[in-house]
Amino acid sequence: MLRRIISAVAGGLVALGALAACAAPSDPPASSPSASTARTPDTDGGPTGSPSATAPGEEISCETMISPGTVDALSAAGWTAQPKEFVIGGVELTAGMLCFWADYSVGSDHGQLYGWSPITAEQAAEAQEALAAGKWRREEGPQGVYFTEDPEYSMGTDDDGYGMTYLFGDGWVKVSDTRQGLILVTWSG
Repeated sequence: MLRRIISAVAGGLVALGALAACAAPSDPPASSPSASTARTPDTDGGPTGSPSATAPGEEISCETMISPGTVDALSAAGWTAQPKEFVIGGVELTAGMLCFWADYSVGSDHGQLYGWSPITAEQAAEAQEALAAGKWRREEGPQGVYFTEDPEYSMGTDDDGYGMTYLFGDGWVKVSDTRQGLILVTWSG
């Protein structure tokens, strides 16, 4: 029952974050992170459109990696982000960032995971091989190659039954705790 409650809350927060991202002002203040372009899910459940260009000189952080509306929604809920080591199947990605958002004032394993990193073709091949060996489900889509964990072992799933998912694009990889959550990772490098 606890697993269902955690899944329901996680799904609600992803939905809240997506709604907040859609409700973000069209002209963000000059000091805020760059706004993302409008996106809608494509027919295979992945994000469409491309992230907006990152402002010159802007560095990747837990707050700039995801949409400003998502940051606002998570912050309003009392959540903060902590960077984590970004490793996929033994491939360490030190040029990117993996962040876990949660309310660290309470003891819980509940939170949201977002990550983005540049990746070489060799690193991507090695990471994908490790994920396939771990029985992660591989799917191709217009944005790239998706690898999703077995839902039986997932902490939570989205409306389409996808748990933690990596999306490998051309020279980059991003991750979220659900496939639908990938749309909130707007960093473009």
